[in-house]
Amino acid sequence: MFNQGKFKRQLSLSDLTFIGFGSMFGSGWLFASSHVASIAGPAGIISWIVGGFAILLLGLIFSELGASLPRAGAVVRFPVYSHGPIMGYLIGFITLIANSSLVAIEVEAARQYAASWIPFLTQKGSTLPTVAGWLFQFVLLAFFFSLNYWSVKIFARSNTIITLFKFIVPLLTIIVLLSQIKFNNFTVGGFAPFGLSGIQSAISVGGIIFAYLGLTPIVSVASEVRNPQKTIPIALILSAVLATIIYLFLQVAFIGGIPTNLLSSGWAGISNKFSLPFRDIALSLGFAWLTLFIISDAIISPTGTGNIFMSASSRVVYGWAKSGTLFKIFSKIDKKSGVPRPALWLSFVLSIFWTLPFPSWEALVGIVSAALILSYAIAPVSAAAFRRNAPDLPRPFYLKGMSVIGPVSFIIASLIVYWSGWGTISWLLGSQIVMFAIYLLFKKVAPTDKVSMMQQVKSSLWLIFYYAAIMIVSYFGIFGGNGLLQQPWDFIAVTLISLVSYYWGTYTCLPKAIFDDASDETDETTVTEDNNIKLG
Repeated sequence: MFNQGKFKRQLSLSDLTFIGFGSMFGSGWLFASSHVASIAGPAGIISWIVGGFAILLLGLIFSELGASLPRAGAVVRFPVYSHGPIMGYLIGFITLIANSSLVAIEVEAARQYAASWIPFLTQKGSTLPTVAGWLFQFVLLAFFFSLNYWSVKIFARSNTIITLFKFIVPLLTIIVLLSQIKFNNFTVGGFAPFGLSGIQSAISVGGIIFAYLGLTPIVSVASEVRNPQKTIPIALILSAVLATIIYLFLQVAFIGGIPTNLLSSGWAGISNKFSLPFRDIALSLGFAWLTLFIISDAIISPTGTGNIFMSASSRVVYGWAKSGTLFKIFSKIDKKSGVPRPALWLSFVLSIFWTLPFPSWEALVGIVSAALILSYAIAPVSAAAFRRNAPDLPRPFYLKGMSVIGPVSFIIASLIVYWSGWGTISWLLGSQIVMFAIYLLFKKVAPTDKVSMMQQVKSSLWLIFYYAAIMIVSYFGIFGGNGLLQQPWDFIAVTLISLVSYYWGTYTCLPKAIFDDASDETDETTVTEDNNIKLG
């Protein structure tokens, strides 16, 4: 047995807020606005509002869960506590795919913008890296690894400095482009040239949900936060609200700043006219000085976000191992630094793996968005389940209206997954069903000391039904499917499936929630129950 260390409570409210806000401002602000415009036109503004609303609802639910159960890799552990180990196994797999590949996406984005100054990093006429470009990405990944390896405080301090710069440049870009706004751009081809389906698609595949995905890093480091009962809810809500406001202004600035002559053929394919969107617009408007800031930030922002998700990914691996369905070595914490180093090594290796096929930013963003929103979607079911099987659980942040917010947030998350399209859903949800079958095949080695295999299966069948039903609707739907199921029938079908799954999952949870002791993994428990927060 290895000599086990413990996490250290070193992160403050500002550290955690910068982690959340910093994770939402990586490559998303650099590319998402142009992709959203090409999919939804000016109506992409509505897409940002819907996406922000969804993340805020989920953030409120995570606030209750995170304040009640501040654990490392919490997004994987909540469903274990409420529904048993098999849920941690399934959610751990899908979350690890998303987090580790997201790190690769960020270094891809940094390399693409760095090629403005170092052209040989990217192949001519393509966004793909050269060998030198891939080595550039590898060096960045190694840098993230080293920042996370020594201590969580070093990681947090470096992130705070980077995030401050990441905030200033988008704000400066907004101010400059709004000063040159062309209101006619908002009516070229109509406000919503691609209709409702364009608004919906932009949320999933345009990069909106990808840009908003900052909840996991906040709850993943919960074991390392001082006064988590207060700090986690504030950081979650503050990050979601600020990100929504800034992304809305960025979308308006992008649409209004585009030279009108470029819209002569409409919005379709507008993203193809900009290799580096905000830099190209700044140049066309004669603001060469602004491009220096944008390119600098375009290298710094993705690297900062990649650094955050390298940390989050290692905590997800740790949380998965703690659930008993991944090798125990990954639950080891270095005694001196308080860092789960074996988990960090695995995250590093996986991040490198995702860069090997030389994917572009666009190639991975839809997959990551769907995978992470799926992992987020389980939180409302776990939160509702805890109201049944853990009524006495201390809730410093008590979310009133859970009976409405829970199912609504689950429905919205399901729709976002559906809008990502059959190509993504087929293999993403299909792989989850295969993973479930593998778990049953190897049931003899599955953890059954706290929850019997029969109870685990009973408490997880709702999720398999949910996956299979969403796949069927997607196959017959209009987002990459055969189009037999038109709107609004696809919307109604996903809503009904979500409601059935939500209540099925809530009522078939474990008879009694199973919790571990936070003191077993954290060397300082400064948890207090005073000044409880309530949201009406």
